[in-house]
Amino acid sequence: MFGLENWVDGLWWLAAVSAVTFVASLAVVPFLAVRIPADYFSASRRGDTRWGRRHPALRLVVMAAKNLLGLVLVAAGVVMLVLPGQGLLTIFMGLLLMNFPGKYRLERFIVSRGPVLRGINWIRHRWKVEPLDVNQMEDSS
Repeated sequence: MFGLENWVDGLWWLAAVSAVTFVASLAVVPFLAVRIPADYFSASRRGDTRWGRRHPALRLVVMAAKNLLGLVLVAAGVVMLVLPGQGLLTIFMGLLLMNFPGKYRLERFIVSRGPVLRGINWIRHRWKVEPLDVNQMEDSS
């Protein structure tokens, strides 16, 4: 039922998935990290987005695409917690793309954690982008 050749095939698939997620995270995470506005987390509430004024059908398509990409990134980030890759940063970038109640408070809580903020700002520094401003964030405990 579960012969040695099945285990070998499974390990090859695991290695391939690990390599693909690692390489993809090296491209996607910096791409998204440098696009976060520096003052994104300094307000106590999220303001209106520019998509809110667009045609409802276009808004729906964009929201569906964003949520699907966000879900893929969160899933890949969870996998990268045990495989090579930038798991926490990938999960965070996926959450940034998704829409759900309480998202902004969750984002602010996660980004205020030292390792996450240092990782994002390190990427932003390497791309010569202003670091995230979290000094005016209220404690969300």
